[in-house]
Amino acid sequence: SWLYGKQICLFYAFCGVLFGICSLSTLTLLSTVCCLKICFPAYGKLIREHGQMLIACAWTYAGIFACSPLAHWGEYGAEPYGTACCIDWRSTNENAVAMSYTIVLFVFCFILPCGVIVTSYSLILVTVKESRKAVEQH
Repeated sequence: SWLYGKQICLFYAFCGVLFGICSLSTLTLLSTVCCLKICFPAYGKLIREHGQMLIACAWTYAGIFACSPLAHWGEYGAEPYGTACCIDWRSTNENAVAMSYTIVLFVFCFILPCGVIVTSYSLILVTVKESRKAVEQH
């Protein structure tokens, strides 16, 4: 079972959610930037300030979803086996607010980022394939 108390459990779960969402958000932004630079070079100009702004947006996005259970939209708690802490998935069966958090988290922190990543890399593959055909014709 979890040995370190409720406050450490909350901190552990908060960090897991924050860093997990930030990681996926960063990968989403990287795929988008790569897509812009390869598929739409006229719009793919990226300067240092743009990169800093994108990183700040990724952390802010992750922070909003990580802080939500601390503001009582969703809950943090021990995992089913009790050895670690994360989002309390069992509370979604009993609490409509927790269920809404889980649904929003699933859509905006999994489905949307994965969709953007798949779309970005698909466009890159199509662009590279078209470029190869154009080079072969010459």
